[in-house]
Amino acid sequence: MNSIHSAMVHRNSFEHRPSVLSDVIASAIVAALLLLAVESRAMGQHSDLPPFWKSRLSDVEEAVRQVHKGQAQVLTQSAGGRDIYLVTYGEKPNWHSTANFNSAVAGRDPASYALKDGTQPPVLFLLGPVHGQELEGIVGLVNLLNIAETGRDLRGREWTELSDNIDKCRVLIVPAGNPDGRARCGFDSWVGEELQTHERVGMGIGTDGRNLTWPSVKRFHPMGGPGVATLGAYWNDDAINLMHDEWFSPMAEKTRAWFKLAREEAPDYIVSLHSHAVSPSIEPTAYVPHTVKLTIQQIGDRMGNRYAAAGLPHRAGGPEPQIDGEKFPEPSFNLTSALHHACGAASFVYETPAGVITQSVPRLTHDQLLDLQLLFYDELFRFATEQPVNWAANRD
Repeated sequence: MNSIHSAMVHRNSFEHRPSVLSDVIASAIVAALLLLAVESRAMGQHSDLPPFWKSRLSDVEEAVRQVHKGQAQVLTQSAGGRDIYLVTYGEKPNWHSTANFNSAVAGRDPASYALKDGTQPPVLFLLGPVHGQELEGIVGLVNLLNIAETGRDLRGREWTELSDNIDKCRVLIVPAGNPDGRARCGFDSWVGEELQTHERVGMGIGTDGRNLTWPSVKRFHPMGGPGVATLGAYWNDDAINLMHDEWFSPMAEKTRAWFKLAREEAPDYIVSLHSHAVSPSIEPTAYVPHTVKLTIQQIGDRMGNRYAAAGLPHRAGGPEPQIDGEKFPEPSFNLTSALHHACGAASFVYETPAGVITQSVPRLTHDQLLDLQLLFYDELFRFATEQPVNWAANRD
C-alpha cells in the first residue's frame, strides 16, 4: 500500500510541475514587464521640471560644491560605495562632557554629557531621506543649503528670518541619507504620478507581479527572499531599511556614522525626513520621555498653524503623547527613538507629501511642496532659537 501511495504522489507531483513552473515563469514575466513600464515612464517623465526642483544625487553633489559659508565633507559611504555628505554651519560648542548621555541621565544630570545652560547656540541635525524614493526631502535640503549660503531659495525667494536663525545655530545637514536607494529610483518627481507607481518603485515588486506594500515589507529584514522580484528604493544596497537597523550592533556603516555624529554634536533637535501620500505631519517618537513628546507636539502644533495661515494642507496639530506599549503590538524602537537615546535630542520624523495622485489630499504643485518644507524649517529654527535647551538649571 505504501509503495502504491508513494508512486501516486510522485506521479501527481510530476503532472502538476509544469503548471507550477508556468505560473512562476508567468509571474516573473509580469514582474519584468511592470519594471520595464516603470523605467520607461521614469525615463520620459518631467523634462519640464522647474529649475528649483533638485532631487538627484548629482544635484546634491553640486550643492555641496557650492558651500562656502559652511563646511562640507564626506561623512561616510553607503553600502554601494556612494558618498554620504555632511554640511555644517556654525561653531561646534564645547560641551565640557564628562559622561555619555545614558550615564549622565543615570547620574540625574544630563549636563554632565553636554553642559547646556540656555546660552549656547541651538544644534539641529537634519537627516535627509533614508528611503530612496522619498526624494522631496532632498529638494528641501538643497534649497535650504542655498538659503544658508545666499538667503534665498533656488526660486530666488528671500527667507530673511530663516537665514538669520541659521546663523544663530549649529546646523548639521545630511542632504541624502540613502544614496543607494535614490540611485535605484528612476523618478525625479512624483507630482501627478499614480500612488501605485510610487509604491512599486519604493517597495519593489513581488514574484507574483504585485506591488510589495507597507507595512508588510518590514516583516523581512534585510529585504529579500524568493518572494521578491525587484528590490525597491526603500533599502540600501545591502537591503537594509535604515529606519530599522540593529541599534546595538549596526548592520550599516552609515548608522554608526549617524550615531557618532549625534553623540559628538549633542543636537537639540533631530529631524528624519520622509514622504507619504497625504497631508504633512510630524510623527510621534516612541520610547522617549514625556517631556520630549510634548516638545514634538508643540513643534507639530506650530507647523500646522503655519500651514493653515499659508493656505496649505495641514493637520490639526502635532502628535499627542501616548503611553508606549499600552496596546499590542507595541510601536517600534526606530531610528528616531534610538538617536534620542544617543544624545537626548527631540528626535522625530517629518513627513511631507510626495505629490502623487490620491483622493485624500489636494493635488500639489512643485512650488507648494517646496513651500511646505521651507515653512517647516522656518518654524523649526524659530522654535529652536526662541526656546534654548537648559539642562544646567537644576544641577545639584
